[in-house]
Amino acid sequence: MNISRRDLLKSTSAGFGYVAFAGLTAANARRGLATDAGVAVGESQNPLAAKQPHFPARAKRVIFLCMQGGPSHVDTFDYKPRLALDHGKRGLYGGSLLKSPWQFRQHGDSGLWISDLFSNVAEHADDMCLLRSMHCDQPVHPGAMTQMHTGTAQFVRPSLGAWTLYGLGTENDSLPGFVSLSPPSGSSRNYGSAFLPAIYGGTKVGRGSRFAQGMASQETVPDIKNPNLSDRQQRTQLDFIQALNRDKAKRQPDHPGVEGVIESYELAFRMQSAMPELMDTSDESSQTLAMYGADGGPTATFGKQCLLARRFAEAGVRFIEVTHGNWDQHVRLSADHQARAEACDKPIAGLLADLKQRDLLKDTLVIWGGEFGRTPSGQNGDGRNHNNKGYTIWMAGGGVKGGMSYGATDEHGFEAVENKCHVHDWHATILHLLGLDHEQLTYRYAGRDFRLTDVYGDVAHDIIA
Repeated sequence: MNISRRDLLKSTSAGFGYVAFAGLTAANARRGLATDAGVAVGESQNPLAAKQPHFPARAKRVIFLCMQGGPSHVDTFDYKPRLALDHGKRGLYGGSLLKSPWQFRQHGDSGLWISDLFSNVAEHADDMCLLRSMHCDQPVHPGAMTQMHTGTAQFVRPSLGAWTLYGLGTENDSLPGFVSLSPPSGSSRNYGSAFLPAIYGGTKVGRGSRFAQGMASQETVPDIKNPNLSDRQQRTQLDFIQALNRDKAKRQPDHPGVEGVIESYELAFRMQSAMPELMDTSDESSQTLAMYGADGGPTATFGKQCLLARRFAEAGVRFIEVTHGNWDQHVRLSADHQARAEACDKPIAGLLADLKQRDLLKDTLVIWGGEFGRTPSGQNGDGRNHNNKGYTIWMAGGGVKGGMSYGATDEHGFEAVENKCHVHDWHATILHLLGLDHEQLTYRYAGRDFRLTDVYGDVAHDIIA
C-alpha cells in the first residue's frame, strides 16, 4: 500500500486526535442530514439545501428587528395608566415612579393600546401580537443580548438564526440563508454558528451609516469582489481548487469538512453577482422608497435596511436580522427615545405594509424587540434603568394572532406576572411557528445533544392563529 509522508506523519504524531475528530465530525454530518432537521440521510450533499420541517409550518422565514439597548416597554407598547396616577411615588425597588412622557391610544378593531412614539406602526395593530410578559435572566446589555440571540449568556452557543438555517436550509442557493444587516455591536456570537458548521452562521452586511451612502455600493458586503481577477479568472482558479478538494474528499470520504469547504467556496462565488444585484434598489419605485422613509431624512438609514430585509425575504433568505439602536436611555429619555422611534417607526410600518401587499406577511414572521425593557422608576431625572423582569416584544404575521395582547406585567410594569414568557419560551414558540420542534432540533457536540432552548422552553400556543 502506498502512503504519503504527510499521511504517515499525521497518523503517528496526531493519529488518535485526528481519528477522534474525523469520527465526531462524520457523525455530526450524518446527524445534520438526519431526521432531526427534517431531511432523510443522503438526500442532499448541500448543507444549505431546503429541508422539510417537523410539521406544517406557519412561517417560512423570519425578519427580526432587533432594538439594541433596551427600549422602554412602559413608553412604547405596555400601557400602564396606574403609572401616571402614581407618578412621583416610591417604586417597588426604590426610586420615584416616572410617568410616560407620551400618550397611549387604542388602535385598530382590536383596540390595542400603543404609544404615540409608534403612531405609524400602530396602524398595523390588528396584525400585531404584543408579548407583554417577557423576561430574561440578565440585567446587563452583553449578557441579555447574547441570551436573546443564543439562549444563554454563559456559554458559546449557536444563534437563533443559525439554528433556523440548520433546521430548514435556504430557498436560494446563490444567497446566504442568514443575513445580519448592521449587526449588534459587541460579540459576533449574536449571529454566529458556534459548534454548528460555519456555513450556518450569519453573513454580516454593512454597519449603520454605510447604508446611507447607497445600497448599491459593494462596500456594504466586505470582500464580496476580488478586484484583481475577472469572474472568468476566478472561475478558473476556483475550478482548480475544487478539483483538489474533490480529490481529497474521495481519499477521505468520512471527512465532512471538505464538503463544507467546497459548498462555501461555490456559494461565495455565486454571491459575487447575486448579492450586489439584490442590494441595488434602483428598480424600486419612488413610492416604495417613500413608504419606507428610505428617500431621506432621519428614517433613511433604517428605511433602507428594512427595504433590504423585504428584498432578502422575497429572494428566499431564511432569516434576516436588522439592528437599530441605541435605546439605552439612563438620561434624556424624552429626547432620545423620541429620536430613536422617529428613525424606525415609519420604516417598520412600511415593511409591514409592503409585506402585506405582496402577500408575504402571512408566512413571514416579523419580530420587534430589545434585550430587555426599562424600569417604571426614573433615573437621573429623565431616564430609566435596565429591567429584565418584565418587558414587551411584539410579533406579526407568520401564523401569530393579530390584534392580541398576551401576558402582562404588574400595574406599574416592574415585572411579568401573567402568562410569563421567558426567552426560552419565546425561542420555542418561534421555532414552532417555523414548523420545528425545539426538543427535536438538536446537534450532537462534545458527547451530548444540544438545542437552542437547552432543557427548557414551552410553546405559547395561545398566540398561534
